[in-house]
Amino acid sequence: MAKASKKGGLVGSFGFQVLAGMVLGLALGLLARHLGTEVGRPGHSLSEALGQAGSIFVQLLRVLVPPLVFTAIVASIANLRELQNAAALVWRTLFWFAFTALIAVSIGVALGLLLQPGVNTTVAAAAAEAPHVRGSWFDFLTGLVPSNMLGLQAATTLGEDGAQTGLSFNVLQIVVISLVFGVAALKAGPAAEPFLTFNASALAIVRKILWWVIRLTPVGTIGLFGTAVAHYGWDALSQLGAFAIAVYVGLALMMLVVYPSLLLANGLNPLKFFGGAWPAIQLGFVSRSSIGTLPVTQAVTENALGVPKPYAAFAVPLGSTTKMDGCAAIYPAVAAIFVAQFYNVPLELTDYLLIVFVSVIGSAATAGLTGAVVMLTLTLSTLGLPLEGVGLLLAIDPILDMGRTATNVAGQALVPTIVAKRQGILDLDAYNAAVGEIDRDLAASPTPAA
Repeated sequence: MAKASKKGGLVGSFGFQVLAGMVLGLALGLLARHLGTEVGRPGHSLSEALGQAGSIFVQLLRVLVPPLVFTAIVASIANLRELQNAAALVWRTLFWFAFTALIAVSIGVALGLLLQPGVNTTVAAAAAEAPHVRGSWFDFLTGLVPSNMLGLQAATTLGEDGAQTGLSFNVLQIVVISLVFGVAALKAGPAAEPFLTFNASALAIVRKILWWVIRLTPVGTIGLFGTAVAHYGWDALSQLGAFAIAVYVGLALMMLVVYPSLLLANGLNPLKFFGGAWPAIQLGFVSRSSIGTLPVTQAVTENALGVPKPYAAFAVPLGSTTKMDGCAAIYPAVAAIFVAQFYNVPLELTDYLLIVFVSVIGSAATAGLTGAVVMLTLTLSTLGLPLEGVGLLLAIDPILDMGRTATNVAGQALVPTIVAKRQGILDLDAYNAAVGEIDRDLAASPTPAA
């Protein structure tokens, strides 16, 4: 498949098609914004069409996440007999999750103190509004213990019409359910072989369907990027410019300095990593969804970066739920300092240590929920800061969310790659040949479970 993807040249490559989708989405978004996106204005229909195209694409990705996570993890458990150091892989993965989160939150705190976004802002206090959803430390337990066999839960999202509650799936609960089924299948012995064979076949089918959906990425990119551009609040961006700069500088430092430094320290070429992980990072940027990007992240981690499938099937889904350097480390650190500065609340050394603690541990506590707003409310409530400060930042959240999600996805692929390299199980030939072509990465057949 790799050769086939190269025959089309640059124009036929997946990366070029997605880039073209971003350019077209930008043009259509600007057009809709120029015509006016309010009801009754000429640009409203265009804006709605872009929004529907993007939403349908993300929905198609999300619907494949539960079967992909379940079948991939069960297959990985069945294949754990091939990995002699499974326990060491788990603990090292958790360590690197926490270590990179510690670096990210330290950068966020430093930038918040240096750039003082809460002081250098013109946003009006009237924009303050308490959020409808909040993070809680009890969410960690509810996120771990499945409430039903499908991992379904009620989820509240914020939209233009206020808070809306609907059914969603809890990926962390699906991970737990999958681990239990996988271990039980191993303990059941020969009686479970038909189930494991069926699971391997189901995994192959899910990956094939996923490949078809991913081919729609250029179309989805037009809708997602166009919608973001059409609804950007440029006035709000100018009022919160210092805050947006602080967040994006922090994200850039993680992506362009910290991640490459960690790769070099472990004997890995950063250019090869970003070349292999780029499809997932790119999709994360336009979709603003780590969960929606999970199938692609797992595919590139396994096939382009050379991480063994049994290990990647465990580490990547877990990372997509709890490993968020952008949303759960840099952003809440800068935002908490912004809110403290805006309301003239002095922070002590212990408060900054609490920010670090919440960012390193708190992402697990909010694993059952979604969105950076939840993580921010957990940080603010832990520090005793006004939750109304969240409303000050919501106007430019889509602008920040693109960079946050891209950083999240990069970190979710980075940690398994580094751990696999340190454990001596990384396929260096695959890593050094990483080209990040979706055709090759998703068309690769999964390893049979038996």
